[in-house]
Amino acid sequence: MRKKLFSLIIIPHSKESSKSITLSEKTIKILLAVSGTFFVVLIVFLIEYFSFIGIKRKYKNLSNENIKQKQTITEYKVSINKLRTTINHFENYANKLNVMAGLKSPDALKEIGIGGGSYNNGQEMNSGNVAQDLTLSKIKTISQEAEGIEKNLNNLVKFFENQSVKLAFTPSIAPTKGYLSSPFGWRDDPFTQKRTFHYGIDIATQSGNPVAATADGIVVAVKTEKIGGKTILISHRFGYQSVYCHLSKFLVRSGQKIKRGDVIGLVGRTGKARGPHVHYEIRVNNKPVNPYYYLLEE
Repeated sequence: MRKKLFSLIIIPHSKESSKSITLSEKTIKILLAVSGTFFVVLIVFLIEYFSFIGIKRKYKNLSNENIKQKQTITEYKVSINKLRTTINHFENYANKLNVMAGLKSPDALKEIGIGGGSYNNGQEMNSGNVAQDLTLSKIKTISQEAEGIEKNLNNLVKFFENQSVKLAFTPSIAPTKGYLSSPFGWRDDPFTQKRTFHYGIDIATQSGNPVAATADGIVVAVKTEKIGGKTILISHRFGYQSVYCHLSKFLVRSGQKIKRGDVIGLVGRTGKARGPHVHYEIRVNNKPVNPYYYLLEE
């Protein structure tokens, strides 16, 4: 049986002779099969390629969205930390008011923090525990604490409104502007280095700065002592007394009535003092107490 042959004649535009290519039927079928296979492979490749481009675009979008979500979570975390700090501050403030009102013992303040740090202590967030840190239960707990403090403060406002006279005679401000250089309690004496009990707080500031009475009262003593130097003692009624030592000048006299905020003297370093400061004491029924609990200006 004769083979079927197919000829492809190529006629050039030039004067050159024409050329012909002769292919058998089998060869043409093979070429068609190869071409078809190549076309199918090309179509599959193009589909996969454009599919990959789409996946890559989606991944980029998801990656950008994930970055934005992390930034949002970080902002929420910072906001919650700030809220926690505010809650701690108000809790400490409310407890001070409770002590002043006589509703709580000063021991209740020993475990109270002043302000608060962040949950992560400055470290970067771990995405694995973000969900745990930002749970609704944690936010609910902070909300409940805030509600509790608000109720407590509302009760205190009502209490002090009914006790306005007592409040006027209760020490509640700092006697001068400065920084706390020595707290109330046991310490190493700055002169003898022996362990001694410090019955007040030292507020260091510039010499000559004004010293104010911390509550309404009567000046019961204006004297100069060997250790306390120029000292003023004020009686505030309801068992409260306040003491101001190391002054450079007296601006009141014994028996004088004064109001909270009245300037009674000037800062100095008289008596046993290494630098200008005010030694400030509060006594309740002649018993020294920590003045920190009676400083509402922070």
